[in-house]
Amino acid sequence: MSASLPEEPTLDEVRSFLAPSLAAQAAFDGWNGKAVLAAAQLAGVDPDLATLAFNDGPVDMIDAWFQAVDEKMAAKYSAEELAGMKIRERIKALVEARLEALAADREGLRRAVAILAAPPHLRRAAKMGWRAADKMWRLAGDTATDYNHYTKRTLLSGVYGSTVSVFLDDESDDFSDTRAFLDRRIENVMQFEKVKARVTGGGGDRFSMARFIGRLRYRGA
Repeated sequence: MSASLPEEPTLDEVRSFLAPSLAAQAAFDGWNGKAVLAAAQLAGVDPDLATLAFNDGPVDMIDAWFQAVDEKMAAKYSAEELAGMKIRERIKALVEARLEALAADREGLRRAVAILAAPPHLRRAAKMGWRAADKMWRLAGDTATDYNHYTKRTLLSGVYGSTVSVFLDDESDDFSDTRAFLDRRIENVMQFEKVKARVTGGGGDRFSMARFIGRLRYRGA
């Protein structure tokens, strides 16, 4: 959360200011107006202004919070620090940084995931997952604009989504079970060139992206 709001803030500024604290309130009140008012009260923001900033419902609240999480993730490492890592290490570090940003608010995240899993919200949820994956790849230095651009993000979206499922129920020390699961899933991303070869190659043994992403949802895959 930024240090303070301008004297006459815009609604976007109010959203950005309150977004980081929404999940903590949603853990108790749910993703609704009560959480917005509680966050506004703690931050000393006019409740009517806060309500107006978040008048599009729970998915909009969750979206704003996820954007704040992305910003926190991006601030974890400098460009120089990431440049000194191998690509596998960069992706793993960024996924872990995002999970660290979520760790204090797992109950709020659990409620958010339940809302986003509802059929009317699946398309919006997919966009949020894609945005997170795109942010991670860009921070990792990926500049692809062709087929690789889309495939890398699709793969990482699947990896990240399945990892969050493990993370929500992980009671191991320092989330060691989640970290081990992530290590295995990152290997899927690093196999991208092999995947691409099967997608673009000839023959009857065609690779199915849908089946591949589906397998990423399961721990033992």
